[in-house]
Amino acid sequence: MKRREFTVATAATTAVASSGLLSQAAFAQGAKFEEGVDYISLDKRIPADVGAGKIEVIEFFWYSCPHCNAFEPRFESWIKSAPKDLVIKRAPVRFRDDFEAQQRMYYVLEALNKVDSLHAQVFKAIHVDRLNLSTSDNLANWAVAHGIDKNKFMDAFNSFGVATQAKRAAQLQEAFKVQGVPALGVAGRFYTDGSLAGTMDRALQVVEYLVNEVRKGR
Repeated sequence: MKRREFTVATAATTAVASSGLLSQAAFAQGAKFEEGVDYISLDKRIPADVGAGKIEVIEFFWYSCPHCNAFEPRFESWIKSAPKDLVIKRAPVRFRDDFEAQQRMYYVLEALNKVDSLHAQVFKAIHVDRLNLSTSDNLANWAVAHGIDKNKFMDAFNSFGVATQAKRAAQLQEAFKVQGVPALGVAGRFYTDGSLAGTMDRALQVVEYLVNEVRKGR
């Protein structure tokens, strides 16, 4: 979903790509991709908070984006098969001010150790159950219905830590020059998305290629 399209929110859903997971061998033997066509090299490298020998991959998303909803199960499966030297993170975008509530929602789930159990459920609530989860009150009520104490939710939602993480995600979005979601950043140096790669499944192949290039010292 391109950035310019977010002037009007949509609840439509799209089909998930049906191709299977790439094996770890694909990371070593992937096809070559073209800079400026399949991916973009950033003008300024973005520091990555990962350990030595690790490579950071960031998924940029928005809970209300139908394309992100379609991509989520594919990306989750990809994470499970990814090599151990990858540090995979998610960054919720803020293309408009009213995105911030859902930005904070993701970091509340992180703070409460609920990402694994509830991250995909937020997508389902919006795109399948058709719930309006665009405000803090609606998000809090949804969280309570899923077993989270409301006071704990609101304390986390309004905390300095969550606000700081949401702001940092917005800064990363700008640094990577994210033009639409879902999108992927690699090693603080490369950017790709479905528009560049053609499909998000192919974008994951681009990521695998770039990871291999980083390993080679590019």
